[in-house]
Amino acid sequence: MNYYAHGYRFLDDPYFLAGTALPDWMNVVDRRIRPRRRLAEPLVDDADPQMAALARGVVQHHHDDAWFHETRAFAELSLALTKIARDALSADDGFRPSFLGHILVEILLDAELIADDQARLEAYYAAVDQLDPATVRRLVERLTSRRVERLAELLPRFSQERFLLDYLTDAKLAVRLNQVMRRVGLPVLPQTFLAVLPEMRCQVRTRREELLTGPRGSVG
Repeated sequence: MNYYAHGYRFLDDPYFLAGTALPDWMNVVDRRIRPRRRLAEPLVDDADPQMAALARGVVQHHHDDAWFHETRAFAELSLALTKIARDALSADDGFRPSFLGHILVEILLDAELIADDQARLEAYYAAVDQLDPATVRRLVERLTSRRVERLAELLPRFSQERFLLDYLTDAKLAVRLNQVMRRVGLPVLPQTFLAVLPEMRCQVRTRREELLTGPRGSVG
């Protein structure tokens, strides 16, 4: 799952929502720091309600990723989108097509959910805006026992850029994908890759309900 699918059900609890986004935020800020479930579980009943909420959100993130990645729809779509990507990238037999096959299932599912109700996406960002970046940094440093200086800088940018909206259009999505490619050290995508995005969207749209079928309740 990606940011929005992880968090859109928890808009009434900003620090829980932050926990659902935290593993993905840390992939941007510092991939060496992993907010793992085993670190969060001892804190889900913490006396600090913000710490407890964030920890429960982290647990929720890992719970949802676990069942989501085990669905038949995810496995089959990842393979199908990997093949489309490989064919579009001149039979690239490296890691890039499989990486794209994985993340595009998640990103395009976000796009489907956002297209259903863009007002809810604005409510998602409004919840993020309620977070105090310094407090989030303090909580995450306690959870991970590591310094995370850049996290407090990321949160305002995350809200201001509203990049999740870019998932709705192929040209803007391609720009965001190339940002990810650069961050993980993979070659950027050629302009011609845009031609295959409509087919990828169609495949995810066709199986979106299967992707969302699982133990969806809150574990917090």
